[in-house]
Amino acid sequence: MDILVLIGRILFAALFLGSAVGHLTQTKAMAGYASSKGVPQAYAATLVSGLLIAVGGLLVLLGIWADLGALLLVVFLVPTALLMHPFWKESEPQVRQMELVQFQKDAALAGAALMLFAFFSFAGDDLGLTITGPLFDIS
Repeated sequence: MDILVLIGRILFAALFLGSAVGHLTQTKAMAGYASSKGVPQAYAATLVSGLLIAVGGLLVLLGIWADLGALLLVVFLVPTALLMHPFWKESEPQVRQMELVQFQKDAALAGAALMLFAFFSFAGDDLGLTITGPLFDIS
């Protein structure tokens, strides 16, 4: 099972690490998009969210307090779904559908990250192929 969890961690973290690179290397462009969505202090929010998903993704990937990493990703995903993809505000059907899909993607990823948080916290030190055990204990 350890190798399956490792493969899952790699696949899951890759999405966030790739996004973090975009947030941190294309900050101005991404902040412009965030600003167009009404995000306050869009430049700072883009930098902070980039750091948040970079740290969260690395913690999950490396297995260093992977439970905390998963929780950090939830902290990123829930506001992102609500602020960046408010499909309920769109009147044009194609735009509304696109935003709905992105909202559902972020909500599903938040759910998966919450499950990872619970999984890592519950499994504790029994989960192999990690550098540290969990920070939290919910057993």
